Amino acid sequence: QVQLVESGGGLVQTGESLRLSCAASGRTFSSYVMGWFRQIPGKERESVAAINWSGSSTYYADSVKGRFTISRDNAKNTLYLQMNSLKPEDTAIFYCAAKRGTTGWSIPSHYDYWGQGTQVTVSS
Repeated sequence: QVQLVESGGGLVQTGESLRLSCAASGRTFSSYVMGWFRQIPGKERESVAAINWSGSSTYYADSVKGRFTISRDNAKNTLYLQMNSLKPEDTAIFYCAAKRGTTGWSIPSHYDYWGQGTQVTVSS
């Protein structure tokens, strides 16, 4: 069992930055692929980024490539998402998630555990 708690969301202006954190409970954090997803009310949850257990391999959605960076600190059981050059279209609730296995990094249904989400709002 893994419990995930996101933090770091907020209201920023276009072009500014935010760093999201996801604190995980349990001693098996390092064995999970971790992902960040976002969702706008009325729309499907979409993948933003994912990272393998060691941090040596990452995935990014095309919409965030070059602007967002996913990282993890297994010693601190924490996942991060550095978001730079934010745009109004990045406004959403951001969720972190954990999954076993090595496939389906961008597919929400492949993830086993989810946090409660943190709101990110980017004003124009």
